Amino acid sequence: MNEAQVRELVEAKLATIPDFPEPGIVFRDLTPVFADGPAFHALSEALTAPFAGRFDHLAGLEARGFLLAGAASALCGAGVLPVRKAGKLPRAVLREEYDLEYGTAALEVHEGELPPGSRVLIIDDVLATGGTVEAAARLIERAGWHVAGVSVAIELGGLGGRDRLGARYEIRSLLTY
Repeated sequence: MNEAQVRELVEAKLATIPDFPEPGIVFRDLTPVFADGPAFHALSEALTAPFAGRFDHLAGLEARGFLLAGAASALCGAGVLPVRKAGKLPRAVLREEYDLEYGTAALEVHEGELPPGSRVLIIDDVLATGGTVEAAARLIERAGWHVAGVSVAIELGGLGGRDRLGARYEIRSLLTY
């Protein structure tokens, strides 16, 4: 299936919910895509295909990024690096804080989880303002690994995420709104 066909399939399954989580926001819900085996398979393949041969591991960002990275891993054979919210990992961690609209948050990975120099493709459901992806990329680089790129199912184009990440990383998004 080519990228245009995958885009069409995913868009047909995607649920659009107006005014969620607050008035004026249009939420793009991927859970119907996850529930449809062929659509989920196609999406998972499409996220890694543009980066084929250029990564060793997939970094799944909590929480929907876990689903996408896990499925893509099963298809391409790359390992998964869980990038978790703070306080969820049991061993020694590296931590990266980032700003939210109201306050801060942090992401963590286990120290030494991957060999030095590993090429890591960041996978997530949505690229919006870019804060979470940027924090994950900084964390991966601090760990001694290389960011092979960023691949997301949906990009919210008007929120500046791509601009925030700049030309530092190749960014691929299946759908842009």
